[in-house]
Amino acid sequence: MPLEHRTFRIHGRVQGVFFRQSAKEQADRLGLHGYARNNPDDTVSIEAEGPTEALAALEAWCRQGPPRARVERVEAADGPVRGYAGFEVRR
Repeated sequence: MPLEHRTFRIHGRVQGVFFRQSAKEQADRLGLHGYARNNPDDTVSIEAEGPTEALAALEAWCRQGPPRARVERVEAADGPVRGYAGFEVRR
């Protein structure tokens, strides 16, 4: 099954609400590799690699996020596969 790479940028109240850790849990459950990190502009970025269906499921989750998040919008872009090993939370 071919891997795809997708970058998500999540806007709204997404920092300080366990978004990154919750994203890691979702990515692990879906078998995705990559990372989630906070950005200086109060957004969260997620880079993820895996099958199309799993990436679509992660994107759907990002549009809602964890219970305390208030997602305003999600930007998604395809990119080259980088070969991440596992999924991590970055600072």
